[in-house]
Amino acid sequence: MSKRSTVCAGIDTGKRKLDAALHKRGERLEVENSPEGHSKLSAWLRRHGVKRVGIEASGGYEMDVVAKLRRDGFRVVVFQPAQVRAYAKFHLQLAKNDKIDASLIAACTAAAVNIHAPWIDQIGEDIKCHKTRLETCRDPRAREFWTQEIARLEKIAKAERATLEKAVRQHRDLAERLDLIASVDGIGVKTAVVILVRIPEIGRLSREQVAALVGLAPYDDDSGDRHGRRQIAGGRKRVRCGVFAAALPASFHHNPQLIAMYQRLIAAGKEHKVALVACARKLVIFANTVVARGTAWQPQGAL
Repeated sequence: MSKRSTVCAGIDTGKRKLDAALHKRGERLEVENSPEGHSKLSAWLRRHGVKRVGIEASGGYEMDVVAKLRRDGFRVVVFQPAQVRAYAKFHLQLAKNDKIDASLIAACTAAAVNIHAPWIDQIGEDIKCHKTRLETCRDPRAREFWTQEIARLEKIAKAERATLEKAVRQHRDLAERLDLIASVDGIGVKTAVVILVRIPEIGRLSREQVAALVGLAPYDDDSGDRHGRRQIAGGRKRVRCGVFAAALPASFHHNPQLIAMYQRLIAAGKEHKVALVACARKLVIFANTVVARGTAWQPQGAL
């Protein structure tokens, strides 16, 4: 194994025990699913130079060990059971027991593409949970702990986003598309990376297709004589959240077209959220357009 390879491990989670395995190595470990077991597992992973750990969601039994390993600095990816089953099926892996499952999860972890993106998403989810706890917590010591945890995770998330951007820029074609997307007024590099990673089809879609793919296309809700309110539905939630977050400042400060569009919709009696969804839809269409044309953002010609 080269020095530059990332050592990966997989963990099969049970109510009472954890089975761990290293990818492409014979080392295995079984520990109790308890605070003492989590500490032994963390020390074992560190001793073997593990950087990335995969674990299958298991009805919540994985939550404590995931939290412990992330606090200890490991990159932990939580897979849904369907993802692991699909990987096993693709590789014709039919046998099943805890030790085999741990090795399978380790292999799935090593093979995962764009690993930084789900890792960053998971850190974001952790930050949300901690902020919720902070809002409802009254104990000063606990509040201090959650505040420190939020700051620590935000620092990690920032570093991971920088790592992901660096990985993208190692590929010339991806770097070019990233810069084109980021050239749109109101789309920063952070949002541009989200769009590029989450919509690899960007630039090869129609206006209608990209809006539907992100879940920002309005659909009719009519039946007989009833004409319901049009609503957005479906699509890729992660990129929709990123684009929607970018649309707010873009529609008030950064993008002249969106500022004018938002004001026009509000003047016509549209609600704030309806107008903002329309601006978010337009923003992702702008991103798709510049990549399709291969030219940077031109404010007056991009509509």
